[in-house]
Amino acid sequence: MTRSLSIIPIGGLPEIRPGDDLAQMIIDACQADPAGLQADDVLVVSQKVVSKAENRLVKVDPDDPLAHKPLVIEESARVLRRRGDLIISETHHGFVCANAGIDRSNVAPDIAALLPEDSDRSARRLRDAITGRLGIRVAIIVADTFGRPWRRGLTDVAIGSAGIMPILDLRGTNDAVGRELHVTEVCLVDELAGAAELVRGKATGIAVAVIRGVDPAWFAEGSVVGEVVRHPSEDLFR
Repeated sequence: MTRSLSIIPIGGLPEIRPGDDLAQMIIDACQADPAGLQADDVLVVSQKVVSKAENRLVKVDPDDPLAHKPLVIEESARVLRRRGDLIISETHHGFVCANAGIDRSNVAPDIAALLPEDSDRSARRLRDAITGRLGIRVAIIVADTFGRPWRRGLTDVAIGSAGIMPILDLRGTNDAVGRELHVTEVCLVDELAGAAELVRGKATGIAVAVIRGVDPAWFAEGSVVGEVVRHPSEDLFR
């Protein structure tokens, strides 16, 4: 059955500060929007607001564009490549990305934002709070912007999720002409994160998007770090 999705940008979220009740602020912003929030919606939330609420913020020299580089080493399990000022490293979460995911955009000039310590846990807390307060089932994806090897341009991917299966395993099913699929695993959470970024943008201040129309069969427990990150033994390039 063919399904259609609606992707709704949620504005009105105030500036997030350490210790804020991010779940309630998201609820308030959704309820102020005409589209509201419904059962089986997927909320895609920017990593930056999660990091702000969890106080994953570090003071740096605002006049030094490289002041955050020592933090990159601290936040890295290992450095994979260096080229000039660029560092590609593996974070303690298992993500391979530029500068250990540390970002200075959309924060004050003297602040660097680190990734959440446990993005899946962050997603679970948001999901549990929103579900508990509204009494409806929702799923949460925490999204961040990553580059990709061999392809230009950036896209949002999931770095944490709760309430939705990260991988849609199609192995053993048949394609449109009846041929059995043997290797096809769809990274569902990355696809949804990338779709949500189309309405959130990079400089709009829209930190949350609601995706409506997701197949209810996709709602389940899961861990992005545990299921999406390829194990080094299966990685031909590490």
